[in-house]
Amino acid sequence: MAAGFMNDVSLAYQFLWNAQRQPEQVWLYLEPLTAAPVNARHLLAALRRQWSAPCVKLTLSSTDAGLLSDLLAHTPLDLAQVEIPERLLADPAITQQVLRAQQRGLQLVWRGEPGTQPRPDLTHSFAQTLLSLSAEDALHNLRLLRAQSTSGTPARASTGAFASHLLLDGVANASLLNYFLDQQGASALMGWPCEEVMFAYRQTSAQPAWHALQSLLALIEDDAAIEDVACAMSQEPLLVYRLLRFVNSAGLALKGEITALRHALMMLGLVRIKSWLQAQLPQASRDLNLHPIATLTVMRARFMTELLDAGAASELQDELALCGLLSQMDLLMGEPLQLVLQALALAPRVSAALLNHSGPYWPYLDLAITLESGQAQATQAACLRHGLDAESVNLALLRTISTPCTSPAAPRGFVRPPGPARQSHPHAHPSLH
Repeated sequence: MAAGFMNDVSLAYQFLWNAQRQPEQVWLYLEPLTAAPVNARHLLAALRRQWSAPCVKLTLSSTDAGLLSDLLAHTPLDLAQVEIPERLLADPAITQQVLRAQQRGLQLVWRGEPGTQPRPDLTHSFAQTLLSLSAEDALHNLRLLRAQSTSGTPARASTGAFASHLLLDGVANASLLNYFLDQQGASALMGWPCEEVMFAYRQTSAQPAWHALQSLLALIEDDAAIEDVACAMSQEPLLVYRLLRFVNSAGLALKGEITALRHALMMLGLVRIKSWLQAQLPQASRDLNLHPIATLTVMRARFMTELLDAGAASELQDELALCGLLSQMDLLMGEPLQLVLQALALAPRVSAALLNHSGPYWPYLDLAITLESGQAQATQAACLRHGLDAESVNLALLRTISTPCTSPAAPRGFVRPPGPARQSHPHAHPSLH
């Protein structure tokens, strides 16, 4: 089967976020695992099968000249666009492949080193341009922004003419991301400065999203099943955390510790859940900059459950999903993770992974975090570290990022979304027992 060619490459990904703070694109990095040439035709066929219900534009990227050349020659026009690093355009063979790819209608994206822009004679050749901000660019634009706030006169960015095709990388400041997306018309930003965004909440805790609360209340009004409510709540990690803390509080005096979201919902019942949600509406957040943080956390949980062997017990799926959903709660709460989690009753396997980086769930969480970096070589190292095969990790990643995500996708532990059939790999995963 063509899917076997997923063993020949290491993958990683990054989202690009638009002005609505939704995923606009997913950048998929591919690096060969050996010196042998990768069969790009079979690799792309496997990729197409997994990319069955795409919700965002896909861009393929590789620093390997041979693989890039094959991607230019064989990528289907309706599957993805391909990144062209400026430094590889010095290779005449790559330049010829670029010209042939353009002639057959493949969309290409220019990408250069920080602070550089494409030559004017090349601009028309690319569907999009990804500019990487240098430290000097960032500082200059921060000064422009400061001058704007002082004078009230709109500032002009120093990154060139902004248009709907322009993408930006290296925006590591919350003020700048608002500036570029909301004022300067950038199409999307690569990555998201989560720590910088949360710095604005250093004096207080972030609140659950208003739209998430409204969606849950609407579901309950429509007499939704517990499973559907669990699915919707798992799209907002802060709500999952708060509910588990609430049900384990001394004031409720419930019998036994409650370690799972579904159990918590069943113990309280939807009438009490509705009242609990309504009580949080006045303080709910409308800050769109928090949405990418929630989305990335949910995608982390989703990947962890996708990597689990098909047919695994629902208890394991729920615990893995919860492990991913709680993995950035220190960032969201502005406190050390050990302090944040002490109010919860967590399964020992979840606590071990989150607090000690050990136990059977840690390889799943470690891989999920590594994949977000956009460093495919780091993915290979993590696979070797945990004894995971590349094919299982790659297919789990593709199932994860191809899930519709205009709102965060629910982890499989809380709902099983439709997707390509897959087989269990009994020797590919760490033991959970």
